Formats: sequence, C-alpha cells, structure tokens
Amino acid sequence: MIKSTIVNDRPRREAAAMETFLESPNEESFTELFLTLTPQLVSFFRSHGCAMDLSEDLSQEVMLTVYRKSRQVRDRTRFRSWLFTIGRHALYRHCRKQWPGADGVDLESVIDANTKPAGPPAFEFHHWMSFLESREREALTLRFVEEWEYHEIAAAKAIPIGTVQWRVFNAKKKLAARLKAPGLPRREAA
Repeated sequence: MIKSTIVNDRPRREAAAMETFLESPNEESFTELFLTLTPQLVSFFRSHGCAMDLSEDLSQEVMLTVYRKSRQVRDRTRFRSWLFTIGRHALYRHCRKQWPGADGVDLESVIDANTKPAGPPAFEFHHWMSFLESREREALTLRFVEEWEYHEIAAAKAIPIGTVQWRVFNAKKKLAARLKAPGLPRREAA
C-alpha cells in the first residue's frame, strides 16, 4: 500500500522538481532534481549492462549536462525524453572511448565485464532474459524490475506508449513459452 503510494507520487515529484529547477536554476533546485532523477538514470544505465560505479558516474555526467544546458529546454513536456537522450549520448561516448575502433557498436549487445550477478536469482534472471531481443529485455527490466509505468518508459525512450506495451506483452509471451517446464502437460486449445 505504502509502496504504491510512493511509486504513484513519483511523476508529481519529478514534475515539481523539474519545474522548480527550470524556473530558477540554483543549487537548491538542482539538488532536488538530482535526487529525484539520478536513481532512474542509474537504473537506465544498469539496464544497458553497465556496472554500478559506471552507472553512477554516467548519471552524474548526465545531470551535469542538464545543469549546464537547462536554458536550452524549449518544450518542458519533453524534458524526460531530453534527459534520457543525453543519457544515451553519454553511453555512446563511453563505448566509443572503451572500444575506439568499433564505430558501429550495438550498445544493446555490450555487457560490461565488471558486471557480476548478485547471486543465483540474479543469474537466473539474466539467463532468462538473454534470449529476448534487447528492446524487449529493456522494456521488461524497466517495467518490472525498476517498476516504471508504461508512460514513463515511453517518455524515456521517446516512443509511443503502445509500442512499450507491445514489447512487454511480447517479452512476457516469449518468457512464458521459454520457462514452461518440458514435463508439464500443455493446455489444448478449445
């Protein structure tokens, strides 16, 4: 009950922190914005296979860019998309530094060698997710691990909400088929 109240309050807190910061960008308003958005940025980078320390570093880099370029925001309704676009660019820059000869690196297939599963459940989860397409894996992770709402994922990825719902649906369908134990009887179509 309490968790659902906190989760449902997040968009309002984000909007208030963003409005306050954009109206008067100062240290206090930026601190509030930073504390509100940084955990989501860290989750975003983690969902792309970055280690925790790298995720935190990239999140700080993104928030510094937001602080420096806040005057360039024209459409405040697209602030979240702008934020995660900066995040994707930061990730691209990091990958280009790591692998300078690879111009066409597919970020979805890159997994940081320092990423270690937290234990057997995390390992199983990673294994279950490995056969999904990267977009489906990311949608499932953001929706069910990070507990983002569909509209938040759509805003972060700058895609329609229906696309997010479709990716989650397809991923769940593939997972259900893949995780079905071979010895269990299948239900016959009626």
